[in-house]
Amino acid sequence: MEVQYYKNYSPALGRDMECKIYGHAGRPVLFIPCQDGRFFDFENFHMTDVWSPWIESGEVMIFSIDTIDAETWSDQGGDPRWRICRYEQWIQYITDELVPFMRAMANERNGWSGYPGILVFGCSLGATHAANLYYRRPDLFDRLLALSGIYTSEYGFGNYMDDLVYINSPVHYLPNLPEDHPYIEMYNQQKSVICVGQGPWEIPESTRQMQSILQSKGIHTWVDFWGYDCAHDWDWWYKQVTYFVPYLLN
Repeated sequence: MEVQYYKNYSPALGRDMECKIYGHAGRPVLFIPCQDGRFFDFENFHMTDVWSPWIESGEVMIFSIDTIDAETWSDQGGDPRWRICRYEQWIQYITDELVPFMRAMANERNGWSGYPGILVFGCSLGATHAANLYYRRPDLFDRLLALSGIYTSEYGFGNYMDDLVYINSPVHYLPNLPEDHPYIEMYNQQKSVICVGQGPWEIPESTRQMQSILQSKGIHTWVDFWGYDCAHDWDWWYKQVTYFVPYLLN
């Protein structure tokens, strides 16, 4: 398996950001680690083993990045306005800096002249970020795999609400999407999966809320609830990746 390491300065964040890339060709996949996670978690938690059939066959290239959760969603005692501004800078880093880098590398490796869509994938708070990116920017992300996420800003910001918190909280902004908004057609031409278990440490209520909102808007996302034995843990996420990725790559 080809593995590359990059460390680049991010103007949006004013700091160096690290990432690892797994694979030599295929669809670009953005992996967002769990809460407070680092770019090496994809490998350290053995997701490389689960994804290896698609990586080795040249179907996907995985880009694993750093979170800045410690400065934003996790720092619940910090100033909420500063934290959400910082989070928005991280979103800007992904959309304005990382995505062009991913597209350029995928184009080079695959001989593409166009811009490929990106599959965004995460577990736990990584799924929260992944879903937010997908629903905010379907022009950049045309596939979503969100496992065991929470889709409301209340998890990180409590009852605090402002303009930036609103646009980063899918359960708040999706209900207000006009019926004729062009994003709805984009969602429905793409593929997205939101999955959660109903066992230990899972919070399925947030996914049920998302399911209701998506259905009311006519947005076609595969929302799947696994059983009461399905826990909020890596062993179950491995199984869910194996189950859903063939659908997303087809």
